[in-house]
Amino acid sequence: MYSKLSNILNDINSILLPKVCFGCNTRLNRGEYHLCTVCRNHLPLTEYSFNVENAVDRIFYGRINIKKANSFLFFIENGIVKNLIHHLKYKNQEQIGTFLGDWHGQIIAENNYIDQIDYVIPVPLHRKKLKKRGYNQVFTFGKRLAHHLNAEFQENILVKTANTKTQTKKGRIGRWQNKKALYILKEPSLLTNKNVLLVDDVITTGATMEICARTLNQAKGITIYITSMAFVPLT
Repeated sequence: MYSKLSNILNDINSILLPKVCFGCNTRLNRGEYHLCTVCRNHLPLTEYSFNVENAVDRIFYGRINIKKANSFLFFIENGIVKNLIHHLKYKNQEQIGTFLGDWHGQIIAENNYIDQIDYVIPVPLHRKKLKKRGYNQVFTFGKRLAHHLNAEFQENILVKTANTKTQTKKGRIGRWQNKKALYILKEPSLLTNKNVLLVDDVITTGATMEICARTLNQAKGITIYITSMAFVPLT
């Protein structure tokens, strides 16, 4: 009886406040969450792992000392992934990070693609941007990855010291110059001889991850892995 009543209330709520697909904006059917079945089946998964060379690895060759890099999805202009991340970052839809983190985390854990991770560390926002937005869009993604990898989510050890504007249109050199000394590492000794997974939403040129990884490398004996929700493939 309770189950039937609950389903009726859910159906009424769906009529009054219908949930729509973050990919194509069509109404979701019962059993569909965040994405409709069509969009979910068309998500461009990279299928990259941590034990085979991939395009994300090659972004960082010769630039920073990391063990391995990968990413979950391809970020394509005017695609489903762009819509998902836009809603996550600017429309208060933090559950998208949970959705992607669970999916990516399960794949990594089930396929044993990575050494035991001690800490999952998100790329931080500056406190002013965090206050304005209300949340760091990477947190829910990182927390779910940590859950599946039996790691600790460490959100306060890497700190951004200046509030910089979005720089997606700038080249790698300009972004590097503007990000010098933007991050500091609190308690480097906590990461001594630890395996760390550094996470972000989208990797483009890799400049932000490069600076963050250099900062993390201040810890002695640290091993750094990198992943993100998505990355922009080179054209």
